[in-house]
Amino acid sequence: MTELYETSAEIDDLAREPWRDVAREEAQWMRPHLPALADTMVEGVLRHVPEYGRPDDPVYTEVIRVAITRGMGHFVQMIADPDASWQEVHQVFFDIGYGEAMEGRSLEHLQNALRVASRTAWRYMSREAERLQKPRALVVSLTEVNFAYLDLLASAAAQGYARAREKTAGEREQRRSRLLSLLLSEPAAPKDVVVEQANLAGWALPERLAVIVLRPRPGSGGEGPAGLPPLLLSGLDRGRPCLVMPDPDRPGGTDRLTAPLGGWTGAVGPSVPADQAGVSLHWAHRTLDLMAAGRLAPTGPGLVHADRHMPDLLLQEGWTLAEAAARRRLAPLTAVGAHRGARLAMTLLECLKHGFNATDAAEALCVHPQTVRYRLAQLHELFDYDIEDPAIRLELMLLLPVWLRDAADGEQA
Repeated sequence: MTELYETSAEIDDLAREPWRDVAREEAQWMRPHLPALADTMVEGVLRHVPEYGRPDDPVYTEVIRVAITRGMGHFVQMIADPDASWQEVHQVFFDIGYGEAMEGRSLEHLQNALRVASRTAWRYMSREAERLQKPRALVVSLTEVNFAYLDLLASAAAQGYARAREKTAGEREQRRSRLLSLLLSEPAAPKDVVVEQANLAGWALPERLAVIVLRPRPGSGGEGPAGLPPLLLSGLDRGRPCLVMPDPDRPGGTDRLTAPLGGWTGAVGPSVPADQAGVSLHWAHRTLDLMAAGRLAPTGPGLVHADRHMPDLLLQEGWTLAEAAARRRLAPLTAVGAHRGARLAMTLLECLKHGFNATDAAEALCVHPQTVRYRLAQLHELFDYDIEDPAIRLELMLLLPVWLRDAADGEQA
């Protein structure tokens, strides 16, 4: 068995745990179906992923069966006991990813196999839930659990794949990879250790750097882009390609990466001292997560800079607090009804953005300035505090978008 490659953050980084939303007793009707389901999943993988179809290699087929059996068994166990350990199943898929790399295959084949197996399991369980006349809400919850679980297995396999690539790379690449791990480690590695590894890797340690996290394009197999300048360190973090860019504040900055990163979506963490690379990595991941969730739209092709979206990121970190504060602080907008409340909220937000200049706010809202003044008068009557008080302007600027989003979600529901 290969070396266990995990940290508590990697296995326990389950910020979203949709299996906790499924009643534990639902695991009871699933368990009897696991043997038949495993057969169906193995058959689907062998049929739809030609690279895995090896009729003359029963050992390889058995490896696939063991992986599927362990994975589905753990899937059901997580519903029965959301606190069940991930260690064994993480190791199984880590080893599979490791083996794929050692055999010289692209991670894309493994990802295809995982998708086929996941889709097969979802169809099987959905049909059975329908046959048992389970609530549709349960089927929806199981769909979310299925996708979240697939992401975690794919991440474990990607980690194993990356580890094997590190071991088979040349000495220089191994040292660069080791340097990347040291730079991104939390807590930060001792400075003398980092300096020594940078010297061994032939990489000039900069005073400042920025971490870039990329979203793989379809068919890339999760590997980073090719043809990158040698000044960049590259690798994988949480299954995502990531880059460390030295001296990001110098002229040109990340614009120099337009060509090498063409076709990729990426997030750039803030420029930080070299010993704080983990901070830049964290915000790069959070920015990419926000983009993936549809809460942060790129303003153009290429890279999105975390430090240019501070309000969105700060709100996301404390979203539940912001929602609670918005409900309390902006309760008068809720009281006047959804339509009128949204209209007044947008007016107030534009007035805050434009320093309560009615003409500028009206232009942004495409209404007459007098309309803005009329709505402002209504707003002053609604609230028991001065909405133009400089001490609360920032709070309102942050909370109004939260209130508007919740109001829009409420209308859609």
